[in-house]
Amino acid sequence: MVGSILGNRVRRVEDPELIDGRSTFVDDLRIPGTTHAVFVRSPLAHATITAIDTSNAERAPGVVAVHTVETLGRDWVPSFAQIHDAIGHGPLADGVVRYVGDPVVLVVAETRAQAVDAAELVDVDYDLLDVVVDMEEALAPGAPLQFPEVGSNIAESVRAIHPPDAGDVLADAEVVVRARIENQRLATAPLEGNAILVDPRPGADDPAILLTAYIATQHPHMARNLLAKYTGLSREQFRVVTPHVGGAFGGKAGIGFHHGAIVAAARALGRPVAWTETRSEAFLSMQGRAAVQFGELGLTRGGRITGFRARNVGDCGAYAGFGGTLVVGAGHVMAQGPYEIPKIDYSAIAALTNTAPNGAFRGAGRPEATAMLERMMDLAADELGLAPEELRRRNLIAKSAFPYTTRTGLTYDNGDYEAALQEALRIADVDALRAEQARRIEAGAEKLLGIGISTYVEITGFGGSELGSVVVEPDGSATVMSGTSAHGQGHATSFAMIVSDRLGIPLEKIRYVQSDTRAVPTGGGTGGSRSLQLGGSAVAAAAAAVRDQARELAATLLEAAPEDLELTDEGFTVSGVPGAVVDWPALATAAAERGEPLRAQLDVPQDGATFPFGAHVSVVEVDTETGLVRPLRHVAVDDCGRVLNPIIVEGQQHGGIAQGISQALWEQFLYSEDGQPLTSTFADYQMPTTADTISFEASNTETPTTLNELGAKGIGESGTIGSTPAVQSAVVDALRHLGVRHVDIPCTPERVWRVVQDARVGTLPDPWREPPAAFDAIEVQTGEVDGGVEV
Repeated sequence: MVGSILGNRVRRVEDPELIDGRSTFVDDLRIPGTTHAVFVRSPLAHATITAIDTSNAERAPGVVAVHTVETLGRDWVPSFAQIHDAIGHGPLADGVVRYVGDPVVLVVAETRAQAVDAAELVDVDYDLLDVVVDMEEALAPGAPLQFPEVGSNIAESVRAIHPPDAGDVLADAEVVVRARIENQRLATAPLEGNAILVDPRPGADDPAILLTAYIATQHPHMARNLLAKYTGLSREQFRVVTPHVGGAFGGKAGIGFHHGAIVAAARALGRPVAWTETRSEAFLSMQGRAAVQFGELGLTRGGRITGFRARNVGDCGAYAGFGGTLVVGAGHVMAQGPYEIPKIDYSAIAALTNTAPNGAFRGAGRPEATAMLERMMDLAADELGLAPEELRRRNLIAKSAFPYTTRTGLTYDNGDYEAALQEALRIADVDALRAEQARRIEAGAEKLLGIGISTYVEITGFGGSELGSVVVEPDGSATVMSGTSAHGQGHATSFAMIVSDRLGIPLEKIRYVQSDTRAVPTGGGTGGSRSLQLGGSAVAAAAAAVRDQARELAATLLEAAPEDLELTDEGFTVSGVPGAVVDWPALATAAAERGEPLRAQLDVPQDGATFPFGAHVSVVEVDTETGLVRPLRHVAVDDCGRVLNPIIVEGQQHGGIAQGISQALWEQFLYSEDGQPLTSTFADYQMPTTADTISFEASNTETPTTLNELGAKGIGESGTIGSTPAVQSAVVDALRHLGVRHVDIPCTPERVWRVVQDARVGTLPDPWREPPAAFDAIEVQTGEVDGGVEV
């Protein structure tokens, strides 16, 4: 073969069917006899259910079933992450509703329109209960309790000191900077909401399958396992198929209790039942972020970090949504970031509130950890009179220190953090930008320039193993399978490239099979930027095994020694013997005749997580008269190890940057004091359009990991991790000469304008206030640190 396809810009093979309409999503599926489900949801954030009258709905045209908790049952639906043993949710609300949108009744009808009409006939009586929507207020003495039997609104907590004998980690600091930092709640808002179609009838072609569920999920096998547990079926009796998925970003991890309700309804009816979220429902079912962080960073006057104390609150929402616990897990283990920090005192509380259950959003705890640490670095640079990049240089972990064990017990595989920073500064030409910034300030311009810098490291892959399978078909084509599940990441292209590189089979002759638990026996799904490093490495290993099988067979057919064979674009040839060649169709046919098809299926382990890193530079323009912030440039230098396909890497970078900038400037999901969602439509929720974004300057350094064959690390979440703090810092930097030291995100025009006004009259607030007293009661943890969840 001439060269390697790996590392080249290869267009995605999966895109044509997504563009021309041949793609199939759950809502496109039609099974004869399918009925349609609609939930009746609570309009109140906290109330007891005193009565439910479904009689009018039951008599409505087309209605085949109306369910409450009495008919669907009270068993909890197993979740992606069980946070507290005493907190769970059945298929429907049981006696108490705890957020606006809590499902109370399920209506099933012949058509969706009939189900919608009948749902309006259901009458539910409620008695109001006190509401708490603010995570800090939820921790105050006397706050309304979500689950009185738990005794507090704390779902989970942690406090750990690293090293354990460090004592007061700020005691020897010559300078300490402090800030209370908000990381706002976001709507995940993928193109497609949740969707499920359940056929409870035995499979016609496989009677052993008693139930088939078509689900838009990131984790088909996990969804199968959780629903099998819920129903009491064995995993072999329960099949999950995931067709095309219109994005997820962590919002479709495993299953939710809505999926359990549809499965239970289908089994009770004995007919297929379909449910697809409306956009308003999706706004409530998929939310992420939501943390308040109290950071204190100690340094010497020479700019060396001496210690870091963090006390963070995460908002679980109702029913202990696992997103609120990311401050306890991922936020904790990544607290050190890319810096040498000798001592860390880390505390976190996951709080229960009367808001929608909080989940993951692209990055899942790592963006929040980076945002806090980068804000502290900028505050420290300002306090010490240093350029932000210079303070970072003085504290970045050196290239020679890897593999590096962090204070929280992680092992960073490798990195060259300063190289990424230098490259980002070079591309941005920061010196020229600062000259223009000074010129505008001197001229008294209304529109000021801000330059923000961030450096980060993140955790991906999380170790474990993944399935890879390669089969050479009789026509010489190949079928590749993996237990990952693509929903926009480009798996079909990347895995085909790997097989083509190993076997010399053209891309157009390689078919990718995924996301069907009957066809693919095991799989970890997609999350935590794991797919290429685990799934791709498994595919590479399987392809290599097939190549070795084929080499031995070709040697027999060509009557040559295996070591004398070369794999070319034509097949296997004998070195120095022109015309002696056997191609893949001939090999596949010969293998089949021998009863030994060219096939390999392997579970390939990875010993630990990988740690991508990078540096971002943001340039914004701030209108001091209106508060409007306009992005001008965004430079990203992300290192994801070896780059197999620059097009796919750039796509992931661009998407992540767009979402990260959007969090910094526009997006925020808000609730009223009584728990009513205020931004549950795109008319109110500030999702950017293409007119709001800019062209990004994305590039890479490459530091291949040694933990997998490909040298690959994750890239799917890097853009969101590096971009948000860089943009936030740029906004603050534009106003720094006015005395502004901190602006919480999102940096909306109103918020920025008010900060400017406060600066002009000398009433800027202190960015620090003491954290909730609940932190005082947390005992110091001993033993190993939980690494968080992979989503």
